[in-house]
Amino acid sequence: MSPEALTLQPRVTEIFERILFIWAIRHPASGYVQGINDLVTPFFVVFLCEHTEEEDGDVADVSQVPTDVLRNVEADTYWCMSKLLDGIQDNYTFAQPGIQMKVKMLEELVSRIDEQVHRHLERHEVRYLQFAFRWMNNLLTREVPLRCTVRLWDTYQSEPEGFSHFHLYVCAAFLVRWRREILEERDFQELLLLLQNLPTALWGDEDVSLLLAEAYRLKFAFADAPNHYKR
Repeated sequence: MSPEALTLQPRVTEIFERILFIWAIRHPASGYVQGINDLVTPFFVVFLCEHTEEEDGDVADVSQVPTDVLRNVEADTYWCMSKLLDGIQDNYTFAQPGIQMKVKMLEELVSRIDEQVHRHLERHEVRYLQFAFRWMNNLLTREVPLRCTVRLWDTYQSEPEGFSHFHLYVCAAFLVRWRREILEERDFQELLLLLQNLPTALWGDEDVSLLLAEAYRLKFAFADAPNHYKR
């Protein structure tokens, strides 16, 4: 069962609706923005795993979980998601200025670390907003398997400003990870199709570890440079 199938289970749908509704009511400047629902799933699955026999929470049959357990899972999920969003709330206010800014920062950073990839995208008129907006909006939950999202978020949690700052370097490392595939494409449509459907279905811990190692390298190389986002 995929995360999408998990969220289609009636009890899970109700839980997600309550979580998102309450968050929107408590944060009127944001309300509900498309994509926030993806940020609920990793927390829900992690907490659910504690109460199921399945190793992966996304394959659990929630109808078999006691109601009082689900209430606790729901509460824990809400507060963790809320805490996460407190640090990146400008991503989800009107016009989503936080995401607009971060995509621009990503573009500037990639132009510094891999000019060939940057120029290739530029030459074929691929705009970073066309693929990286989702990376920022969903924190890569749509780009990698759920098990990899949990691994990524574990690292974000241990980093100061992990979701708001370190994620930028992860996205830069993620893009450059596919430089060979990107440079092989010679057409706008094929490039965009690749960037919106990167082949990560078989990714595991080793892939995420390599991605994080590269992100740390970029952070240490550029984070203290005052103009590192500027050419």
